[in-house]
Amino acid sequence: MPLLDGLQVVRSRIHGYGVVTTRPYRTGEILCYGDGVLYPADAEFDDTYALVLPGEDTETGEPLFWDLVCQTRWFNHSCDPNTEVMLKWDRELARMTAWWVVLRDIPIGEEITYDYAFVADVAEPCRCGAPACRGVIVDDDPDNLARLPDHLRALLRVPARAAS
Repeated sequence: MPLLDGLQVVRSRIHGYGVVTTRPYRTGEILCYGDGVLYPADAEFDDTYALVLPGEDTETGEPLFWDLVCQTRWFNHSCDPNTEVMLKWDRELARMTAWWVVLRDIPIGEEITYDYAFVADVAEPCRCGAPACRGVIVDDDPDNLARLPDHLRALLRVPARAAS
């Protein structure tokens, strides 16, 4: 797999490995496209690096998993991300496309992040270090937050609690 232009995998201050920029990026620019392997919801695989396309966005009504196999798998979570991941399912080609759009100007050397926005069932403590960190890697939709287990609910910080 060729390296993604303008990006470099490094040890991360957030978690394990991360990806930093080797050139500046501007708001609205497409940072990169991600490559992956497509899995149906009932497949058994390690989904650690998978993006999930909800069932309402597929023709089957079942979610699809796009398991990242390129450097994008090292993009870490942040509650104050500098990119947003976009997913599109092409039914005719039976193909997933994933790309990251820059949310604010990113200088050389900044780590690439996006908001994982996990559902409550797979939420986990957050260590992103952002000033507005929610304390938990979770979608802050009030209905989703209501399903958080008590031990994770206790970790929620003020901005997320206000949404619940």
